Amino acid sequence: MLVCHCNLITEKEIEQTIMGLLEQDPWQLIVPAKVYHTLRKRGRCCGCFPNVVETIIRVTEHYHARSEASDVDIVSHLDRVRGLRSEYGSRGHEGRKAGNRAA
Repeated sequence: MLVCHCNLITEKEIEQTIMGLLEQDPWQLIVPAKVYHTLRKRGRCCGCFPNVVETIIRVTEHYHARSEASDVDIVSHLDRVRGLRSEYGSRGHEGRKAGNRAA
């Protein structure tokens, strides 16, 4: 299935890239920009990023479920993302007033 129409990237290519990144470091936080950088592509319209995030979550969870790590070692990917978002995200709302934000 074609995920990124701008760069003609398939879901299989994204999954393989994520698996390669997880083989390097199973506990790293993978984001769409890291996937695209590894593929030597750039997000253009970035409309595919929500689908890429869902693919990252799915592949990462399957990878860790199949790994030999104990349940104590397995960290929920979503909890890590939420923690980083609360720590770094949406503090200044990019300097815009509440009435001017798109989201």
